[in-house]
Amino acid sequence: MPISTVLLLASIGVLSLFCQWLAWRVRVPAILFLLATGIACGPVFHYLNPEDVFGDLLFPMVSLAVAIILFEGSLTLRFAEIRGHSKMVRNLIPVGALVTGVIGTLAARWILDISWEISLLFGAISVVTGPTVIAPLLRSVRPSSKLANILQWEGIVIDPVGALLAVLVYEGIVSWGLGNVFSHSLYIFGKTIVVGTLLGAAAGYLNGQVLRKHWMPHYLHNAGTLTFMLGVYALSNEIAHESGLLTVTIMGIWMANMKQVQVDGILEFKESLSVLLISALFIILAARIEFSAITSLGWGLALVLAVLMFVARPLSIFLSAIGTDLNFREKLFLSWIAPRGIVAAAVSALFAFQLQSNGYDGAQTLVPLVFMLIIATVTIQSLTARPLAKLLGVAEPAEFGFLIMGANQVARMIAKELKKHEVPVLMADTNWENVRQARMENLQVYFGNPISEHAANQLNLTGIGNLLVISPYKQMNSLATYHFLDWFGDHDSVFSLAEGEQDQKARYQTAEKIQRTRGLFDGVSYAKLASLASQGYTIKTTQLSEEFSYQDFLDKHDNAALVLFTIDSKDHIKPVKAMNALKADNVSKLISLVPPKASQEH
Repeated sequence: MPISTVLLLASIGVLSLFCQWLAWRVRVPAILFLLATGIACGPVFHYLNPEDVFGDLLFPMVSLAVAIILFEGSLTLRFAEIRGHSKMVRNLIPVGALVTGVIGTLAARWILDISWEISLLFGAISVVTGPTVIAPLLRSVRPSSKLANILQWEGIVIDPVGALLAVLVYEGIVSWGLGNVFSHSLYIFGKTIVVGTLLGAAAGYLNGQVLRKHWMPHYLHNAGTLTFMLGVYALSNEIAHESGLLTVTIMGIWMANMKQVQVDGILEFKESLSVLLISALFIILAARIEFSAITSLGWGLALVLAVLMFVARPLSIFLSAIGTDLNFREKLFLSWIAPRGIVAAAVSALFAFQLQSNGYDGAQTLVPLVFMLIIATVTIQSLTARPLAKLLGVAEPAEFGFLIMGANQVARMIAKELKKHEVPVLMADTNWENVRQARMENLQVYFGNPISEHAANQLNLTGIGNLLVISPYKQMNSLATYHFLDWFGDHDSVFSLAEGEQDQKARYQTAEKIQRTRGLFDGVSYAKLASLASQGYTIKTTQLSEEFSYQDFLDKHDNAALVLFTIDSKDHIKPVKAMNALKADNVSKLISLVPPKASQEH
């Protein structure tokens, strides 16, 4: 009995959602499960044949999806942020891309005897890693903050830059193939570059002006930007053959670097697209892989992968690290981490379609070669990176730092006191004024929703193992509590304030999982904390001793002080829930909210 098209489409959506959920649970890149599911549905069980389901729409669908991926990636490429990072990150982009691209090209050409055109394209695609595969791996491995920053920013920057390189190589191949002489090929290539650059810059400026001057209502910003981008992509392709990918990349870069243009909402909008469109896309692409195409590459395939992992990557790292302060162990660790991701898979599939239709020899080998590179790097490196980090001594010590939900006055007071004790602190808030004030006070803060996909890719939680919910946003507080309970995997790592009196009446509506985290700081509410701060209460650290006990501390402040944290003899900091249950036997210091005009602490 034939399977209906509706059932096939629905099952692709359900499977893609399941893969995303499974990746979230086990904390590995989702692309691994998406590709495995696609291979199982396609060549293994023959459940899904994309050509039969989508017909002539398959290629346009892939083209539009790749345009969305490249546009989203280019929106993260802010020049000011790149300039502010280490020399290692700046070196890795040109040096790493050049070394990996050249070695990947030569390996494919000499080992697999693939044509120069396909080899060049494979070399260009192989330089792309991307935050969607780096971020989950870093969360699992937890290397030192220096290494985590290098890998995170390499993934963010190399994503659009590597894709742009692949687009340029592809345009060069096609323009050379369409021309009979060198000058004509050069003309076609130049036309593609000029159209893509000028149209992309103009579209980026125009869309940025629309957002900046609010020429369309806020609820249309995301959908309007996406629709306009796809229209520009199609128009660019009509003017110059296959210039659209370059156009949308330039458009995204232009918008990302325009002043007073907020693109964070557009980036967050990509979350739904990732699940509904892009996730399904990779199941469809993987379902087209033929085992015969993989086996035809023979043992040379494993050798090419080994060259990229054991020669190209280490050489890129050690050349880029010249003149930096990285030691040998840190360089070794960076040499092992380079998983390929979504952009590599999508771009390879799109270009393979195009090249096969133009009759290029060996184009059918590009997709299985890139997909095997993705599977090998993600699987092997995800399994071995954590033990390697421990072996090399570059893993972060116990994660005792705090992510503070909220950057209001009370939260900032707490963060500054924790910093005095060298505790890693990161704040998150959706209120720009709070974020601005925190930055003025030299506190590390994330502007946005800390449970969004954008935060998952951008938020560096190295050294952070606890959550303090100190904000008035009740719904977001509960969502953040749920998220980080699963993230940190421990109820003793998530702490939130009690509800106000009105909220307590609806306590039965709150899940027990959430209730177990509440009651921080002796059960006070956010409103109570804010009131104390407005009355002039300050946060101080008190040294306890035989001469000055915990009871002496309470008596000194007439029981008006509120103990927030205890510090034991080993400098371990722990938030306080109930003061009447506080055992001061092993406590050496107290961090407390004390009333104004308190005398100097001991």
